[in-house]
Amino acid sequence: MSAQTPFLVFSGTNSRYLAEKICNSLGCPLGQMNIQHFADGEFSVSYEESIRGRDVFLVQSTFPNSDNLMELLLMIDAAKRASAHSIIAVIPYFGWARQDRKDKPRVAIGAKLIADMLSAAGINRLITMDLHADQIQGFFNVPVDHLYASSVFLDYIKNELPLDNLCIATPDVGGTKRASSYSKYLGLPMVICHKSRLRANEVAEMRIIGDVKGLDVLLVDDMVDTAGTITKAANLMMENGAKSVRAIASHAVMSDPASTRVDQSALTEMIFTDSIPYAKKCEKVKILSIADMFAEAIRRVCSGESISSLYTI
Repeated sequence: MSAQTPFLVFSGTNSRYLAEKICNSLGCPLGQMNIQHFADGEFSVSYEESIRGRDVFLVQSTFPNSDNLMELLLMIDAAKRASAHSIIAVIPYFGWARQDRKDKPRVAIGAKLIADMLSAAGINRLITMDLHADQIQGFFNVPVDHLYASSVFLDYIKNELPLDNLCIATPDVGGTKRASSYSKYLGLPMVICHKSRLRANEVAEMRIIGDVKGLDVLLVDDMVDTAGTITKAANLMMENGAKSVRAIASHAVMSDPASTRVDQSALTEMIFTDSIPYAKKCEKVKILSIADMFAEAIRRVCSGESISSLYTI
């Protein structure tokens, strides 16, 4: 693409690594932005080039801490006040998505609150990937392009894994639909892990529904936080006769002690996308890039083309 495109791509501080890859794929420079920090922790953002009348794409995953979200909100507000033609939030990892409903009395629905904040700030469209709950798309009153990492993972599965002996598995019942999509598309058997929790991030009991004896198991999930569930499932698969266990997950949240747990588990490898920066040392972790997929989505939004063909499954 020419550098004189009708759109500009900008990035927040902690998603710059991904924004640069997206811009390389698009053949355009990353927009110039200044983020000034004050002594008390407050910060301000300013665009260092004109964005009047341009379509502005703001790349920023909203993973903790909340500075990433606040930075994005300020970027949106600044773009609106600088007369951008449209403001598209590109959020590969949509944080607070696990709070998508009232699962007990007197709790917040965090995902809806974040959606309202982004809308109030002034976005015209959202591009995101593998939301923890699909219904979050309905929390927005602007178009939502919900991409799936499956297109990236499927290439890896077909080229790198032993398909003739592969079995798809889900580490919990909530991920059954996601695992079933892979199972049907690849024509592979599927098993389910059923778990019960004592509290958040702590698994009390887990059992397997199905047979994994002699099979190479591929666990499928949308995110890995403390890695308690995924490593427990992997160990359980091996105890039940699996030949090997690998796992794929879209978002590498990987809160401590996740990396240690993965290294010490029965997992052969753990494959993530680069929706969240992962810099910790873990020999079993492999990162696949989603930059080309997001670049193509941006190109299609600008040219008014369909995005649905990007959805492999």
